[in-house]
Amino acid sequence: MIDEATVEARAGNGGNGLVTFLREALRPLGGPAGGNGGNGGSVTLVADASLNTLLKFRWRRHFIAKNGGNGARNKRHGANGESVDVTVPVGTEVWRIGDRAGEPEIFLGDLVHPGQRLEVAKGGRGGLGNAAFVTAVNREPLLAEAGEAGETVKLRLNLKILADVGLVGMPNAGKSSLLTAISAARPKIADYPFTTLEPVLGIVEHGIDAFAAVDIPGLIEGASDGIGLGHEFLKHMQRTRLLVHVVDGSEGEPGERIRAINQELDAFDPKLAQTPQIVAVNKLDLEEVELLRNEIEEEVREAVGEDTPVHFISAATRRGIDDLVAAISYRLADIRKQDTVANEATQVPYFQDGRDPLDDDNLPVFQPRMADTRMVVRTAADSYRIVYDRAVRLALGSNLDNWDALVQYHQRLERMNVTTALRRAGAKNGDVILVGEWEFEWQ
Repeated sequence: MIDEATVEARAGNGGNGLVTFLREALRPLGGPAGGNGGNGGSVTLVADASLNTLLKFRWRRHFIAKNGGNGARNKRHGANGESVDVTVPVGTEVWRIGDRAGEPEIFLGDLVHPGQRLEVAKGGRGGLGNAAFVTAVNREPLLAEAGEAGETVKLRLNLKILADVGLVGMPNAGKSSLLTAISAARPKIADYPFTTLEPVLGIVEHGIDAFAAVDIPGLIEGASDGIGLGHEFLKHMQRTRLLVHVVDGSEGEPGERIRAINQELDAFDPKLAQTPQIVAVNKLDLEEVELLRNEIEEEVREAVGEDTPVHFISAATRRGIDDLVAAISYRLADIRKQDTVANEATQVPYFQDGRDPLDDDNLPVFQPRMADTRMVVRTAADSYRIVYDRAVRLALGSNLDNWDALVQYHQRLERMNVTTALRRAGAKNGDVILVGEWEFEWQ
């Protein structure tokens, strides 16, 4: 089962704005007419209930959205770039991998509902054409913006199967046989350990209710250290609400085997060890299990306590199966009810810290952008580079060889507080200012 994959998502760049003026026979001075660039397409992950593996990402790992179109004459805007939707299985976690080695991953989202969408790479905004820069004092703007670069991200996709019930136990305890007996799933069944090599999901019906159960490869003592198949598949149990601990009643020391499995669960995830359990002692069709039933139950009780239900079953003959399914269904109903009450009790007001959104003192305060020396970088004793994105895109979209355009650009830098940042960084008359591919002297 392919339950982990690494992919790259690249959003489209925004289109460039245009500097142009309307020139028509009857309107020789029609004014600025440069259109805006279109927005770049985005890359979005979409949860698809028909998928149950990340296998397709073995062959395709790069997803690229289209760039936005450039602005055109007569104030015509460029077309928006086509976005890309990438389908993933329900239950997929999405992590952003750091750009530098050793940088921690960032959790972006968890797609747990069919149709749920998560935008992972946002397309760049289209640049403004010169028609957008018209003001009362500047009727002939010579500036336009280059489109914003789209995001490029590297992602780790981690699939955790969505199931209500998880079947755990030692190899050959009868988990696959039990799943076959209670659902339409048909996992491989054989008389040797580790027949099940990957998780198998089945849907179990009980009256008008139904629940999903997942069977994972058998665990043995030391699985957390990589013995046997290890515990790599235990992550698929982290979403379950109830564990059914399947025990082979024909083998000795059932209590010790239960403790060993529970220790492995705790080693993998302490929360998993706290998940409610039901014990199913299998192979009741064997005479020795029937004869030792009381002794087996006593040992199991010592391991799990009096509050954990214990059922004796035979997956081969279906003896006790109906009672077990009913017990699972009723226990799940109680757990769901408890979860609903807990969720209602933890609901918070609009503000996460409990503040009243109707109180005037809690209204958001918007402040003007203050000059930030991070808008510029000193590259030499008498040289500075402007790195503020809006200022860089404005330079890239304009012809700063034109003196009038350069004057207008300086005025825009003043409005962006970039000139203040340059002065604070130490820029003085005669210093060289770099921005994009342009270079000019500070005055």
